[in-house]
Amino acid sequence: MGDVELILSHPVDLAVDWIGSEELMGQLQACWLVVEPGDVPLCPRIVGRPGVGKTTLAAAAARRLGKPLYIHQCTMDTRPEDLVVTPVLSRGGAVRYHASPIVTAMIEGAVVVLDEANRMSEKSWASLAPLLDHRRYVESIVAGVQVPAHEDFRCTVTMNDDASTYEVPDYIMSRIQPMIEVGFPEREEELQILKYHVDFAPEVLLGLTVDFLQGGHQNDLDYSTRDGIHILRFALKLRASQPERPLEDVFDQAVRQVLGPDAFEFDQKRLEKNLHQFQILDGFQDFFTNEEDLLGDEGELPDEDD
Repeated sequence: MGDVELILSHPVDLAVDWIGSEELMGQLQACWLVVEPGDVPLCPRIVGRPGVGKTTLAAAAARRLGKPLYIHQCTMDTRPEDLVVTPVLSRGGAVRYHASPIVTAMIEGAVVVLDEANRMSEKSWASLAPLLDHRRYVESIVAGVQVPAHEDFRCTVTMNDDASTYEVPDYIMSRIQPMIEVGFPEREEELQILKYHVDFAPEVLLGLTVDFLQGGHQNDLDYSTRDGIHILRFALKLRASQPERPLEDVFDQAVRQVLGPDAFEFDQKRLEKNLHQFQILDGFQDFFTNEEDLLGDEGELPDEDD
């Protein structure tokens, strides 16, 4: 790139299929279309709870396009140079410049996913601002180069909607549009996902797992399909090591060790979640006579006016 040699990153080999709403897949593919010579692809944000398949959706979309996939895992410690070009001192004392997965995808015309992007600080986001609008380039002050994006370059970001994230600045939010929201799958979809990942699990165990997950979804608990895959795998390992134990017994143990000893107590877990969301102060629940009053007639917290 100019007089600077960049060492490129390696693509991610994820042979995944998307089992879920084709509407979501269609939305993402539409964002990446170029409909006129002066048009540019969009960089949408894929939002949802942990474990619902946001990264899988992006990876499967890249596979359907036949493009290499790069994933940049974002953290609270991500620095601007981590997103662009990082200088590395070699054994001989020379400085070598390593291109990030983002820059590599830009050069090669590939797909990049900024995974869990709302864990980054505003300083890191600022280094990507010109990439996420019509300019489509990044600039490395460290290497002294400006890198334009290949016309085939495509980008998306995933975001978890939990508390351990930064608030993304407005000038970035205006660039990562539109929002594609991934929710929990319906029962048959979730069953197919579990079968895809653990195809050697018996039907009884698959049924127990999907029924448990659907019960969690109906109670607005954060039990994800990823949790179900862990439950299945652990239950099968327990059964293999103790073949005399009934499947229901090993399933019960697997659930409690993956999600906690009170994982089956949906009402209590929902109550705890509502208390946390509404930030009720210690002792405030004493104003209510019982948990049913606190949850309300419909199983939700009463309105503030109540």
